[in-house]
Amino acid sequence: MKKLINQPDSFVRESLAGMAAAHSSLLKVNFEPTFVYRADAPVTGKVAIISGGGSGHEPMHAGFVGMGMLDAACPGEVFTSPTPDQMLAAAKQVDGGAGVLYIVKNYSGDVMNFEMATELARVEDIRVLNVLIDDDVAVQDSLYTQGRRGVGTTVLAEKICGAAAADGYNLPQVADLCRRVNLNGRSMGMALTSCTVPTKGSPTFSLGDREMEIGIGIHGEPGRERMSLKSVDEITEILALSIINDRRYSRTVREWDETQEEWVDVELVNSEFKSGDRVLAFVNGMGGTPLSELYIVYRKLAEICQKHGLQIMRNLIGNYITSLEMQGCSITLLKVDDEMLRLWDAPVKTASLCW
Repeated sequence: MKKLINQPDSFVRESLAGMAAAHSSLLKVNFEPTFVYRADAPVTGKVAIISGGGSGHEPMHAGFVGMGMLDAACPGEVFTSPTPDQMLAAAKQVDGGAGVLYIVKNYSGDVMNFEMATELARVEDIRVLNVLIDDDVAVQDSLYTQGRRGVGTTVLAEKICGAAAADGYNLPQVADLCRRVNLNGRSMGMALTSCTVPTKGSPTFSLGDREMEIGIGIHGEPGRERMSLKSVDEITEILALSIINDRRYSRTVREWDETQEEWVDVELVNSEFKSGDRVLAFVNGMGGTPLSELYIVYRKLAEICQKHGLQIMRNLIGNYITSLEMQGCSITLLKVDDEMLRLWDAPVKTASLCW
């Protein structure tokens, strides 16, 4: 496949260098170890928020570094988790004395490395908490996860929690809010085509001209079902109803307990959507889908939400959590309250989200 690159091995580094040159007033990039951070970091007295994951999902996460969102992002190589030393270095750079929250997508490598980074940071007297995002209703387990994958709700959590940190919330308050966002968000995606990792040079998987994959992961992981191509309205209905009809979901995750100074198991339970709920509707492109097509998806999604008594209070449409040049989309519905709406509306200025 043709790509605008020099050498595959320099893809991530040169992309980050270009981002730094284009947005020098917003962010800076450190190499060895690699992380992106706010140009004005650290912000004294403010909780710092850090996320990260494999590259190839841009603009997530580096595109969300800036005022009102992330203080730092740790990019790994394409579809490869960042390392603990990246996360620790980022925490040292952006900690303004109020502690650091790691927002972690539920992929085994990300979870393991952010846990190690949490322990390393605490040894160096940096107060760190971590919250897991696991909102993908498509499958219970996948190639890179135990439990549900972390996808679209990650973007929403980064915006809402970034606003809370800017508003003066303390570390436990921001962590509690992030956990609540995760518990109220659900997502599901689909693919019309595969994607090509630069170092591999060939598609991650193959789909026939008249095939699509429902429930695809953002790294090309298998979904629920491969089926014949359907109309956009039919696809939107499959995704939306999988989310709306998703049952109560219970699981156990590991979180750091500051009182006990150790990892503890925490049981989390998502409640079901019900008529009368207020939601934020997020229609996301997977990287190669035109915005015009995403608006067709949103048109049908709005109709489905109205039919099921869900009131769309806010929306986000565009390519925000991608899989390189994959054609496809995902839908995220987040059940919101007045606090979340206020924080969503709060000012944000990053390379990829600004209002």
